[in-house]
Amino acid sequence: MQRLSKLTAVFAVGLSVATAGVWATGKAESGWVSLFDGKTIGSEWNQLGESNWRVEDGVIVADKLTSEDAAHLVTKNSYKDFQLYVEFWSSDDANSGVFLRCQDPSAITLRSCYEVNIFDQRPDQSYGTGGIVLFAEVDPMPKAGGQWNTFEITAKGRDIIVVLNDETVSELNNGLFTEGPITLQHAAGEIKFRKVAIKPL
Repeated sequence: MQRLSKLTAVFAVGLSVATAGVWATGKAESGWVSLFDGKTIGSEWNQLGESNWRVEDGVIVADKLTSEDAAHLVTKNSYKDFQLYVEFWSSDDANSGVFLRCQDPSAITLRSCYEVNIFDQRPDQSYGTGGIVLFAEVDPMPKAGGQWNTFEITAKGRDIIVVLNDETVSELNNGLFTEGPITLQHAAGEIKFRKVAIKPL
């Protein structure tokens, strides 16, 4: 695991406790906005690419990609500084991710966004699950397949901190992308999203 600064570690623990408390009680703390109501893929999202996105038992599900490129649910709003809370389940062979500050909502790539990866079987595991692809490696790579997981992601200025299941797994100080939409990706396997909530900072 990468060595993290004491300040980062303290901040991540505080964030984890705060978000866990908010969503464990099922009540949104002031400032948090839910991007999924548990019923429909609502008006907050556009779709890019083709997959069989649907809602089953209160969960967003995709397991059949029909476009050549990966499919994305893309927020209509743009976000700069924020905390993002995501509950997800992935199959062992899933290739998915959460993309941040994307520069062009009609052309999502890992070179025009920060991608927080969900990809246990990525050949180069340094940018596998929990890593920020091309920007921040994860070592050792945690496994997410076959279980429910939580991402708690903070983006503030140049700093991005990724907490997976209450453990800080990657951090980045980079000013390449400052603002943009957020996306949920489906590229392979099965991915489910149970909660998606954001708190602008």
